[in-house]
Amino acid sequence: MPINQPMSQIKLTNVSLVRMRKNKKRFEIACYQNKIQDWRSGAEKDIDEVLQIPQVFVNVSKGQVAPHDDLKKCFGTTDTDTIIKEILNKGEIQLSEKERQANSSKYTAEVLQLVSAKCINPKTMKRYPTTMIHKALNELKFNLASTKPAKSHALDAIRLLVSKQLIPIARAKMKVKIVMNSKDAKSNKDKLHSLITEIESENWSSEWEAFAYIDPSNYRELFNMAKVELLEMAAINESSGTL
Repeated sequence: MPINQPMSQIKLTNVSLVRMRKNKKRFEIACYQNKIQDWRSGAEKDIDEVLQIPQVFVNVSKGQVAPHDDLKKCFGTTDTDTIIKEILNKGEIQLSEKERQANSSKYTAEVLQLVSAKCINPKTMKRYPTTMIHKALNELKFNLASTKPAKSHALDAIRLLVSKQLIPIARAKMKVKIVMNSKDAKSNKDKLHSLITEIESENWSSEWEAFAYIDPSNYRELFNMAKVELLEMAAINESSGTL
């Protein structure tokens, strides 16, 4: 049964709830999945495309509509549109079990991909597939679930893998030769430094020529700025503090 009117019980279909607590009372609105973030980012401006029902509930699944007295006491108004927008903009998104599992799987995949991209086997100078990274982290009892940003959690995973050496692993970097007009190099000095891990040697004349080490993920951006020649892949033995 689709959600149309508040009833004694509502079957949730393609619904995401947004919940807000005020004065120890709970208020909920029923929204379409994936539309809440569109609204908050400004990508969706039609609130009717976001809401399943233009109504404020204390419990959506039971069809319990919020009493007017509670709305007035907690929000200072009984205007439904005003209250709904406040809940939609500031409330807490309640994820379904399916959504939580999907987000968890996506997060885990992102962490594993970051570790795989940032590390190599120092013996073969090749990257490990994410399946091997996953297996090693499981054996080390590393919890891939976290509230940290994926990059930060991936760095924790790298530190553990590098310190334990369950598999031969090290941070990866590229050794490159960079050639660029000296004037352009000086005017883009800060940007270049942000893309380069270490400069081994450099020469300034009409052109700036440098032999340097860079993070593989910065290669494309650097390539768009200057002439870049890949010389070799190398391994960083120490654990860097950034990704």
